[in-house]
Parts: sequence; C-alpha cells; structure tokens
Amino acid sequence: MNYITTTELRTKSSSLVQKLLNGEEVTLIHRSKIIGEIVPKEFEQKKPIDPKKFAQALKKLEPKKKVSYKALMKNYDHYMMYRHGPNFS
Repeated sequence: MNYITTTELRTKSSSLVQKLLNGEEVTLIHRSKIIGEIVPKEFEQKKPIDPKKFAQALKKLEPKKKVSYKALMKNYDHYMMYRHGPNFS
C-alpha cells in the first residue's frame, strides 16, 4: 500500500496526483498515525457524439434571418458615425 505523510503532501503532490490517476489508493499519515485514505474518483467515460443530433443542434443555433453584406455595411457605417462623429475617415 502507498503511504504519504502530511508533510509530503506539499512536496510530493505531483507523485500523489500520478498515483491517483493510475487508480492507486494512498494512505495518509499524520504524526505516525493513519488518519485516512485518499481514493481516486471514478470518472465516467464520455460517449461519442451522434453526428445527426449534433447537426440538428447546430441548425437550431443558426440565425432565422441572415443579414446581407450591404445591410451589414450600412449598419456598420451608421454605428461608426454615431460613435466617432461625421469627421471619422
């Protein structure tokens, strides 16, 4: 079994993380007494994305009305005039 002291928690945290990622349990010792166990959390494996459902979700995010380039530039010019005044070049 793997042991780690409370003092080593500060200096050997990277090795503790590596042991937990490998699925090992670590016993915590404080002043020569076992005070607990550090157990790795079980992670759920992510499921692969269904391409059809993903495409449907993206379709819902598209804007209802698309703005033409001419209308976009008109809005941009109007905003620049509002923001910077008529002397903006």
